[in-house]
Amino acid sequence: MRKTRATRTKTESKATSKRHLKTPNVEIIVNVSNRETRIAVLEGRDLMEYRVERDERVVGSIFKGIVQNVLPGMDAAFVDIGLERNAFLYVADIIPDDSNDNSPASLKRSELRRRKIADLLRPGQQLMVQVTKGPRGTKGARVTTRISLPGRYVVVMPEAAHVGVSRKIEERAERERLRKIGEKIV
Repeated sequence: MRKTRATRTKTESKATSKRHLKTPNVEIIVNVSNRETRIAVLEGRDLMEYRVERDERVVGSIFKGIVQNVLPGMDAAFVDIGLERNAFLYVADIIPDDSNDNSPASLKRSELRRRKIADLLRPGQQLMVQVTKGPRGTKGARVTTRISLPGRYVVVMPEAAHVGVSRKIEERAERERLRKIGEKIV
């Protein structure tokens, strides 16, 4: 086992580092890796305390949630996704279920803001959501029903009613060619 300083500079790698801090008869061992931090407190040769803290990055994660509260005054709802606090879902982040009225699945945000949250959601309703902003302090995560699955060359958006091509591809003919390929796949 490699011994290092108890403090770490900003330039040091967080990938895998181990630190020891010794006081008379007490030793604290810290092991930091990409996904977790392990801390052991030894008194002599006896293990007094052992903790594992996992990095809980939930942004981008997809959950099946249950609507807990619908707040018409805020145009929002709170959704239980299994985390410590309920997630926040704003009305503009909801893709409405339009299976009965033949309208496109994706509406402009301005059109969604005119819709009432109480018309779209009800307590106890189950829905798939994706975390867009992680929990901070006393607030829960922010979520959306606009699920996106990014890959190296493509972003799959299951509810999207169109095929989009990145604006980074500047050549018009190439963008049109890629759009046609996407439409054949969809």
